[in-house]
Amino acid sequence: MSSAATADRPASGGRRSGMTTSRRLSVMMIAMTVLVLTGGAVGAVALSHTAAVSNRLADRISPARTAVSRLETGLLEQVAAVRGYVITGDPVLLGPYENGVAAERVTARRARELLADEPAARRELDAALGLADRWRADFPTRLIAARRGGASPVDLAPIVQRGRLAFDAAQAALKSLEGRLDREQAAGRADLDRARAVRDVLFVAILATLLLSSIVISVLVRLTVLRPLGRLGASVRQVAGGDFEHRLTPEGPADIARLTADVETMRQRVVDALKTSRRHRDALEQQADELRRSNEDLEQFAYVASHDLQEPLRKVASFCQMLHRRYADQLDDRARQYIGYAVDGATRMQSLINDLLAFSRIGRVYGDDREVDLAEVLAQAESNLSGPIADAGAQVVADPLPVVNGDPTLLTMLWQNLLGNAVKFRSPDRAPRIRVEATEEADGWSFAVADNGIGIEPRYADKIFLIFQRLHPRGSYDGTGIGLAICKKIVEYHGGTLRLDDGYAEGARFVFTLPKPAAVAVPEQAGERTPVAPA
Repeated sequence: MSSAATADRPASGGRRSGMTTSRRLSVMMIAMTVLVLTGGAVGAVALSHTAAVSNRLADRISPARTAVSRLETGLLEQVAAVRGYVITGDPVLLGPYENGVAAERVTARRARELLADEPAARRELDAALGLADRWRADFPTRLIAARRGGASPVDLAPIVQRGRLAFDAAQAALKSLEGRLDREQAAGRADLDRARAVRDVLFVAILATLLLSSIVISVLVRLTVLRPLGRLGASVRQVAGGDFEHRLTPEGPADIARLTADVETMRQRVVDALKTSRRHRDALEQQADELRRSNEDLEQFAYVASHDLQEPLRKVASFCQMLHRRYADQLDDRARQYIGYAVDGATRMQSLINDLLAFSRIGRVYGDDREVDLAEVLAQAESNLSGPIADAGAQVVADPLPVVNGDPTLLTMLWQNLLGNAVKFRSPDRAPRIRVEATEEADGWSFAVADNGIGIEPRYADKIFLIFQRLHPRGSYDGTGIGLAICKKIVEYHGGTLRLDDGYAEGARFVFTLPKPAAVAVPEQAGERTPVAPA
C-alpha cells in the first residue's frame, strides 16, 4: 500500500461517539436549563404562596384586628361622654361623643375595606356596627335630648339602664369579631410558618439538585470532552517533540475523533515529507561534496592561472620585446607593429587573468570581518591612487564616515575602484571633483560617490556591473571592464546594494548601502575633509 493511501486513511481502534462535542454540550446545557427553569418555577410558586400568606396576615387581618379594637375603644369613649353629660349637664362633654362617632365611621369604613375578602368577618363587623348604630339611635340620642329638656339624672336612670344592655350587646359583637380575627391571625401565622418551612425545603432541594447536576455535567465534560482533548494534546506534543512514529488513536466525540484522524493524516504526511526531505538532503550532501571537489579543482585552476599560465605570457611578452630591441633595425614597420600587438595582447591577458582572480576570491579568500573605520579605509584607497589623483589634479571631498563591519581589504578595494573610475573617466575640460557622501538610515548607512566626469547614460545602468563589460573602445581607456563588477560583488558580500544614480546629470554618481554594526558608535568628525590635495 502506498504512503499516500496510508496517510489518507484515519487511524482506527479508539472509542468514538456519534455525537459531536457541541451537541453533547448542547444537551447538557438544555438539561441544565430545564432544571434551572423547573427549580425557578417551583421556587416562584413557593415564594408567591409565602408572600400571599404574609400579605394577608400583615395587610388585612392584623390591621382589621387593630381597627376593631379602635371601634370598641370608641364605643367606650362615647358611653363615658354620654354618662358624663347626663350626670353634669355640661355641653362640653358632648364634644368627645361627637368626635368618637365621626372617628367610628372612618374606622368602620377602613375595617370594611380590610375585610373585603373575609366574608364571615365582614358579616360580623356589619352586625356589630348595626348594634352600635341602634344603641346610639335608641339611647344616647334620647338621653341627650331629654337632658337638654331639663330632665334630671334620676329621671333618666331607667333609660340609662336599658341603654347599657344595648351597649353590652354591641360590645359583645365587637369582642366576638376580635376573637375571630385573633383566631385568623393565629391561623395565618401558622400558615406563614408552614409556607416558610416548605419554601426553605424547596430552595435547599433546588440548590442541591443544581449542585448535583453541575457536578454530573462537569464529570461528563471531563470524561467525554476534556480527557480526549488532553490525550490528543499529549499525542500532538509527543509528535512535535520528534517522535514522528507515534500514532494518534481517534476517541471521544465525533468532531474530536475527526480532528484526531486529521492530525494523524497530517503526521503521516509529515513523516512521508521527512523521508523525502532526507532523501533530498542526502542528494544535496552528495552534490555539496561534488561541488566542494569542484571548488577545490577551481582553486587549483586559479593557482595554475596565477602562476603557471602567467609565466608563459610573461615569456612571450619578454621575448617579443627582446626581438624588437635586437632586430629593430632589420624589421620593417609592419613587423614592428605585429610585435607591438603581441606584447600588448600578452599584457592585457595578464591583466584579465589578475582581475578574474581578484573577482573570484571575493567572499572565498577574503574573510577578515571586523569593525572597520571607513575614513581610514578611504584614506588608504586615496593613498594607493595618489599618483593618478595628483596627475589629474583631482579633489576628493568626503563627509564624516562611520564604522561598519566588514573586510578592510575588500572595502579598500571598493573605494579604490570607485575613486579610480571617477579619476579615469574625467571630463577633458575641467579638473575632477569627487564627492563622498554618507547618510544614516533606519537599517544601515547609505553612501554615494559623485564626480563631475563624462557620466554614464541611464540605459547602461545595468550593463556596467557585468564582468568585462566596456562602454568605450579598448584604446580609449585602460582597464579590463571588471572594476564595477568587483565593486558590486564586494557590496553584496557585505549585505548591501550598489546602483547607478540615473537621475544625476553632472557626471556619474554611484550609491551603495552597508548595514550598521551592532552597538558601534559613529566616530565624531567635524566638517568635511580633503585627504589628498590636488597636485
